[in-house]
Amino acid sequence: MTDYVITVPGTFVHGITDAQRSEIERRLRPQDPANTGFGENEELSLLTVQDANTFAVRLEVEAATRGEAEASAVRLVSAALRDSGFAEDDAPLGPAAVTGIDREF
Repeated sequence: MTDYVITVPGTFVHGITDAQRSEIERRLRPQDPANTGFGENEELSLLTVQDANTFAVRLEVEAATRGEAEASAVRLVSAALRDSGFAEDDAPLGPAAVTGIDREF
């Protein structure tokens, strides 16, 4: 298994409150890449929201393949958004991408 840091982009169509942001971060905290050597070195944030309400979530995911890691990250982000009160249309996601790989050889 390999540890991947995956970035999942999206847009908060109607914006996001501080309380909603805190709730999303709380739900995703176990996958926070800042808890990894890669995340510490790169100073990665779990959730970054831009002025135009676009956002990027960065997660640490353990998986056998890149595709599995990306799919897992999208599932985790989708669930956190849904459980924080966002319908799928309120926070559509873009394609996930590998930001980093931590593999022992």
